[in-house]
Amino acid sequence: MSRSRQPPLVTGISPNEGIPWTKVTIRGENLGTGPTDLIGLTICGHNCLLTAEWMSASKIVCRVGQAKNDKGDIIVTTKSGGRGTSTVSFKLLKPEKIAIHQKLEADGTEKVEGSMTQKLENVLNRASNTADTLFQEVLGRKDKADSTRNALNVLQRFKFLFNLPLNIERNIQKGDYDVVINDYEKAKSLFGKTEVQVFKKYYAEVETRIEALRELLLDKLLETPSTLHDQKRYIRYLSDLHASGDPAWQCIGAQHKWILQLMHSCKEGYVKDLKGNPGLHSPMLDLDNDTRPSVLGHLSQTASLKRGSSFQSGRDDTWRYKTPHRVAFVEKLTKLVLSQLPNFWKLWISYVNGSLFSETAEKSGQIERSKNVRQRQNDFKKMIQEVMHSLVKLTRGALLPLSIRDGEAKQYGGWEVKCELSGQWLAHAIQTVRLTHESLTALEIPNDLLQTIQDLILDLRVRCVMATLQHTAEEIKRLAEKEDWIVDNEGLTSLPCQFEQCIVCSLQSLKGVLECKPGEASVFQQPKTQEEVCQLSINIMQVFIYCLEQLSTKPDADIDTTHLSVDVSSPDLFGSIHEDFSLTSEQRLLIVLSNCCYLERHTFLNIAEHFEKHNFQGIEKITQVSMASLKELDQRLFENYIELKADPIVGSLEPGIYAGYFDWKDCLPPTGVRNYLKEALVNIIAVHAEVFTISKELVPRVLSKVIEAVSEELSRLMQCVSSFSKNGALQARLEICALRDTVAVYLTPESKSSFKQALEALPQLSSGADKKLLEELLNKFKSSMHLQLTCFQAASSTMMKT
Repeated sequence: MSRSRQPPLVTGISPNEGIPWTKVTIRGENLGTGPTDLIGLTICGHNCLLTAEWMSASKIVCRVGQAKNDKGDIIVTTKSGGRGTSTVSFKLLKPEKIAIHQKLEADGTEKVEGSMTQKLENVLNRASNTADTLFQEVLGRKDKADSTRNALNVLQRFKFLFNLPLNIERNIQKGDYDVVINDYEKAKSLFGKTEVQVFKKYYAEVETRIEALRELLLDKLLETPSTLHDQKRYIRYLSDLHASGDPAWQCIGAQHKWILQLMHSCKEGYVKDLKGNPGLHSPMLDLDNDTRPSVLGHLSQTASLKRGSSFQSGRDDTWRYKTPHRVAFVEKLTKLVLSQLPNFWKLWISYVNGSLFSETAEKSGQIERSKNVRQRQNDFKKMIQEVMHSLVKLTRGALLPLSIRDGEAKQYGGWEVKCELSGQWLAHAIQTVRLTHESLTALEIPNDLLQTIQDLILDLRVRCVMATLQHTAEEIKRLAEKEDWIVDNEGLTSLPCQFEQCIVCSLQSLKGVLECKPGEASVFQQPKTQEEVCQLSINIMQVFIYCLEQLSTKPDADIDTTHLSVDVSSPDLFGSIHEDFSLTSEQRLLIVLSNCCYLERHTFLNIAEHFEKHNFQGIEKITQVSMASLKELDQRLFENYIELKADPIVGSLEPGIYAGYFDWKDCLPPTGVRNYLKEALVNIIAVHAEVFTISKELVPRVLSKVIEAVSEELSRLMQCVSSFSKNGALQARLEICALRDTVAVYLTPESKSSFKQALEALPQLSSGADKKLLEELLNKFKSSMHLQLTCFQAASSTMMKT
């Protein structure tokens, strides 16, 4: 009889669940590993007894006695009986069930040889084997059906992954990139870390197609030209797809190269067009069809105001084909830059602030992009500087070829300039560049990056002023050809007015150029520029003075028959001036002298005011030098005229005095003024008439000088006489007094002195009878010559009124 043992006391089990081949540790007291030791567990919800080997209804077999640790705990290993791969749970049987089992065990052992449980187990095993034999085929079919059903369930459950490669291809072809990205993100989150081979295989196919999509999107991103909207869209797609590298920066670099290529291609197209084809358009890129706002829209509206009479009021085809190639190129170049650079700049701003990327990509790559932005700020600044540099250099090559270095002439020039652009076209180009600068400033591009454009504008303004003044001088040279010699009531032709109007128009055309826009410096800030402008202004004045000199010395044969307008209040006393009359050299001298007087008193002063109004520097110098040159010409021409008019009169005095062998020592008593003096007066009156017909204001100046010459000669002749008889002295005094009294209104201190010296050379009248005779003869002379002497009286009346 075997000795009874204390019943086992189980205090815990771990783990309490697991899959087949899970090791379970049972803790307690009086635990044995023999075949008769019992431990109560619940497996998969079924109450079971674990012996040396026992198979539960769920085909989970537990072996007891395989191991025992130093604490006395039993380690049990579970294994599968052929079915069941899911997790099962283990739970201890209730103590009362263990007690019942022990009682049955004890009773069975006493009555039956061997263990009742062992025999029961054997019976159950045989029953199980018999059942397996009977139902093996059915169970096999059931297992196959279960496998098929499980496979179909897997296919149905994971059809998203299995169909994804084909769906990706279809959506890429349709351009539904958003759908592709969403599906990819879903697949990545579900199967990105799977260990199932089938899933890994299909997910690898997905990755292959996504990589091809990345390459496709990158190619589209780097295509040129493209819109900013498309660029942002492709960059966002690539960001969502976690593309390697920095696609946004690659796009910025590609756009930079594209803009530079466009600019240089535009120049090459126009240069080639200039050499071989009279057309103006470059075939490479026609931006006239661009729907974006353009600076030229504003230019076309204001062109007529800026260009003057030689420009068309609208930007029609006729005007376009009159535009010089270089000016048209600058228009096209600036339009090109303004169509490309704003999007380029906005792309950079979006790159900096992260708006190019989705929220997910923004959060995940924010730190990395911040590093990239800091590193690439200088690189982008260099890109903008290169674009600005090319814009300025290409513009200089077209408009200011002398301002670029020889080494850069081929790259930025090559226009083969035959003539300089006029100031009007330069002013138009300045307006174009100014509006370009304003548009770029509106993009909030830093001023230091646009400084080269400001420098270009200043150089263009200076060059425009110089060219305009030079062109003005050329125009003024041709004014001499426009002289019509038609004299108005003030003794002037239209030439001074044309001269002033020419300068005023030139300065007016420079108004916009000289005006300083915000941020611009004055054209005259450099002393060198001030000096050059001052010298050109002086040259303009001196060119006109030279024209006057040329007109005054022009041979008679070169003067066309013209019409002289005569003041209707001043009768043509001698009929020497008619409506149709060929001007003599003396009359031309008078007309030029009259113009000179008006220039000195009015025109030059008005021009100085216009210069000052337009902020010209060195106006005092311009005025002084011009006035000096004008006065020099005036004096030279006046002396020439006096010489022409006074010399014949002066030369006729001496022969007239001694005509008929007249002798002061032996002459008859005087009966009146002799003819030589009357002829001299008539000649003076003729000079008066000629001058009066041209210019009333010149009469006093001319006659005063003529009378000075006559009085000086008369004084010399009187002083040369050795002695006078009484009659001779009386005759001489009569003629000297008659001449002096007749021209008294035109006497000058010099002529008065000459008459005084002449009278002092005569003997004094000794008797009252001689004085009375002298007075009678003078009155008789004045009475007989009253009609002829009226011109002197009219002059006296006019001078008294003034």
